[in-house]
Amino acid sequence: MPDTTARVLRLLSLLEARAQWSGTELADRLGVTTRTIRRDIERLRSLGYPVAGEHGAEGGYRLGRGLRLPPLLLADDEAVAVAVALRVAAGSHVTGAGEAAVRALGKLDQVLPAALRDHVRALGQVIDVRRPTGDVDADALVTLATAVRDHTRVRFAYGDPPSERDVEPTGVVTTGRRWYLHAFDPDRDDWRTFRIDRMDAVTATTWRFRPRPGPDPADDVRRAVAHAWRGTPYTVVYDAPPDAVAAAGWWGPEVRLTALPGGRTEVRGEEDRLETLAWYLTRAGLALDCALTVVEPDALRDAFIRLGNRVAGFGGAVSAGT
Repeated sequence: MPDTTARVLRLLSLLEARAQWSGTELADRLGVTTRTIRRDIERLRSLGYPVAGEHGAEGGYRLGRGLRLPPLLLADDEAVAVAVALRVAAGSHVTGAGEAAVRALGKLDQVLPAALRDHVRALGQVIDVRRPTGDVDADALVTLATAVRDHTRVRFAYGDPPSERDVEPTGVVTTGRRWYLHAFDPDRDDWRTFRIDRMDAVTATTWRFRPRPGPDPADDVRRAVAHAWRGTPYTVVYDAPPDAVAAAGWWGPEVRLTALPGGRTEVRGEEDRLETLAWYLTRAGLALDCALTVVEPDALRDAFIRLGNRVAGFGGAVSAGT
């Protein structure tokens, strides 16, 4: 029976990996006869998996969509990815999404093998999600999260040119633009914030440390990131409500969204790279399909004009006087 169970699970994994398989292909992959494949398909159907079968030269088996959700088979790396995605959803501003994500995390924790549950719980204990963020290396994230939970030093290369850092990690935080590691750096005798996407060769050491009294990791990272992004103050107004504006852009922690009369939203922030800012504000405006008004500064208006002329140039037309 254990061999049968393992084979059926492997069959399920194959059906999830591709749209359609012939019975012969499945039999070759699993080293059994097509008759055994038919019996295993029936076992999956009895468990609630809607496996469709078609006869003929072009026929085969495919995993369809059913009226109820059957068990889902995940590889180890897929389970970790799901856990990270659920943590992001748990911290989102989408109505009902956070509560549902927390319930799903609890269910995931109950069915994971002990070794994998250890990794996923490490993520859940130390990742603080304030807003959705961009990509981050999953291996580095798991290594850092586990080190935070276990109070183990981590070593990595950082900076340009890179230098080796050996720190005591206290939190893995995302504040809107990037993932960050909050840690105490004994060599510099101070608390530090590191961008995880700029780390290389992240390794957990065997050196355990006693946690030091210090600032809250999430609050300290938020202050550090807000300070780093200070630049030219700007104000724009979208003809759309705050919830829609919040969902349309990757707003950093230094950006403030304020509801205005008439269902409009004021966006205030600071940015040195006005050309880049104009591009991101335009993307949000196009996603919202609404009007966008620049209140200040004039340099931002000029950046929008230059951006518009560049886009018009792609079609062979450039406005006069520029």
